[in-house]
Amino acid sequence: MKKFEFSLAQLTVLETSPVEIAKIAAECGYDYVSLRQIYMGVKGEVTHDLRKDKNLMGELKGILKNTGLKVLDIELARIFDGVNIKDYEPAMETCRELGGKHILSSIWTDNKEIYTEEFARLCDLANSYGLTVDLEYVPIAGVNNLKQTVDLLTDINRDNAGIMIDMHHLQRVGDDPKKLAKLPKEWFNFAHLCDASKEVPREREELIRIMREARDYVGDGGIDIASILNNMPIVPYSIELPNSTHVKNYGLKGHAQNCLDKAKAYCEKYVKGRD
Repeated sequence: MKKFEFSLAQLTVLETSPVEIAKIAAECGYDYVSLRQIYMGVKGEVTHDLRKDKNLMGELKGILKNTGLKVLDIELARIFDGVNIKDYEPAMETCRELGGKHILSSIWTDNKEIYTEEFARLCDLANSYGLTVDLEYVPIAGVNNLKQTVDLLTDINRDNAGIMIDMHHLQRVGDDPKKLAKLPKEWFNFAHLCDASKEVPREREELIRIMREARDYVGDGGIDIASILNNMPIVPYSIELPNSTHVKNYGLKGHAQNCLDKAKAYCEKYVKGRD
């Protein structure tokens, strides 16, 4: 049986520095950490540029070496109108230097011609660093469902382009998990784990609120996570589970530990993965 591997995603403990999130991940027993080095300017986000802060980079490398923790991916290379793909190159350098393998991306423009061209350019740049680019579709974004994502990956036909499935996003847009079973295995490099209510909010503001600060522990919500994961190959699962109430009640480390414990128990009980 393949061992399940888990990563602690930045959004779960958003306000932490790269060193702080790595310490938490290592102490809790995660296999990986997923770092934000391309910042978005959202509430609660604090910028820590590892390319400029050599002391922070050195301390992080020490933690990785001493604990065996690894970097899974670096986020978030967004595609939007007016994007300059070269702006993401420093983060790619950081990812490679830290031994990471993947760059997470999402698309925030409705202009298909622009996002097709720019996403292909992003993949080509990442390929020069030996990295994949894994596209996450988001309910409120330009590319917001499985079909759009599959069409784009098919159109650009890049060997290092992949699809990153988030449990929340797939359920919110109503995609059929069975369609994942028909996609090439090599498209799947990692996935985002969380849970949420079975009912999809009708109000955009409530959808965004849950997405950013009120997701549930795996198995505590109404998403049929097993049906999603069992139509995919088993890959590392990055736990992206922002919940301000849980952080208040348990602290950052306590919340991260609960995330891991719940996800492990669920996967060991229900997940077999796709052949």
